[in-house]
Amino acid sequence: MKSPALEHSRWVGALAIVAIVFGLLTILSGGRTLFDADARQLAGNYVAFVLWFNFLAGFAYVTAGVGLWFWQRWAMWLSFAIAAATLLIFVAFGVQIWTGGSYEMRTVAAMGLRTITWLVISAAAYRKLANTQYQVTV
Repeated sequence: MKSPALEHSRWVGALAIVAIVFGLLTILSGGRTLFDADARQLAGNYVAFVLWFNFLAGFAYVTAGVGLWFWQRWAMWLSFAIAAATLLIFVAFGVQIWTGGSYEMRTVAAMGLRTITWLVISAAAYRKLANTQYQVTV
């Protein structure tokens, strides 16, 4: 029979890995677009505030992932903050589109994926960490 702590740690560990990998990929792709003129040209009609937000949020993704890996409750709250901030930027991006601003459809898809991913991670982290007595400190 599996112990509840082991089962919880597998779920939280999986969330942590997803968050860290997602964060590293976000930093890599955002950084390339921000700091490489050729990549920026290939990006087409990117929206600067969305690009900057996603690039900077990538560092928060990695931080949240590391916190989740070590069962830190602050990582659960950071995950909620990431989800909320991503949703707000997605709404602002929607306003940009609605008012006739240029954009790429892939940005709509990417923001949808980011929003859903962080809503799922934050909800799952809450479910697994909110009432747990198992805390590993670094």
